Amino acid sequence: MPGIDDNGRLAQREIWAVGGGKGGTGKTYLSASLAIGLARLGKRVIAIDADLGCANLHTALGAAPPAATLSDFIKGRVKSLHDVLGDTALPGLRLISGAHDFLEIANPKYTEKMRLIKQIQELDVDYIILDLGAGTAFNSLDFFLAADRGILTVIPEPTSIENVYRFIKSAFYRRFKRAVRHPDVKALVSCAMDQKNERGIRTPHDLIAGVEAIDPEVGGRLRKTMAEFSPKIVVNQVRSQDDATLGLSMRSSCSKYFGIQVEYLGYVEYDDSVWRAMKRRRPPVMEYPDSCSSRGAERVLANLLKGQQIAFDLSVRG
Repeated sequence: MPGIDDNGRLAQREIWAVGGGKGGTGKTYLSASLAIGLARLGKRVIAIDADLGCANLHTALGAAPPAATLSDFIKGRVKSLHDVLGDTALPGLRLISGAHDFLEIANPKYTEKMRLIKQIQELDVDYIILDLGAGTAFNSLDFFLAADRGILTVIPEPTSIENVYRFIKSAFYRRFKRAVRHPDVKALVSCAMDQKNERGIRTPHDLIAGVEAIDPEVGGRLRKTMAEFSPKIVVNQVRSQDDATLGLSMRSSCSKYFGIQVEYLGYVEYDDSVWRAMKRRRPPVMEYPDSCSSRGAERVLANLLKGQQIAFDLSVRG
């Protein structure tokens, strides 16, 4: 259960999931930066490496490889996630590391995954940050959908942009498929998740039309689900003003073609200090707190905490 805040009120736990369509877009960097930023604000935070099979969040946080990981929990060697909690150098921030023996748990059984998600949702802290794996595997989609806020990192490259669009569609389809029982509707959603499906379903709009033809009432619920689904976007490795406004363009495209309202949280500039800090196994926001990238991560965190969009400073270099 959530804890009690300084005023004696029941504290509200929030889970933030950080994902993306491909590797190399800065998911782990942003996850670590958000976790550190929240801990510095006096929040109780747990960072979880939910990239099953490719764990490196501990490195981004400057922590040593942990003795116990999610492998021990998923395989039943420990009963509770509390048994795999590790400390970091920052007060208030703890870590649950992903697995190292990835061949065993990269694809856990559905019951194992649901048990893990349930225990994550019961952790007694203020914030939980999930660093997800790349791509649109069901593991990443289910962790993303279990969060209160889903954040996607994108870099100004065609493949990254395309993959984020694919992730948004896949997450929406996955969410809706789990919410309906009508077998024909479930079959249609499964069809829609195949990019080359024979039904010609390419967007959520197409899916809605197909569902409404089967059951208008279920189609209405789908429209409501779409209205409630609002992923967040962060543009990373920004080098120019055009790069910085990519998030605004993607927000517009998602609204126009998908009917999904995406929130643009801001951008993080390309900065050599990131890889220099990572090379030293130090968190960039702690090693270079005044760098462009650190200030960008701070703006993203400020936008998340405000819960609303603010004007962006587009005076980037280049």
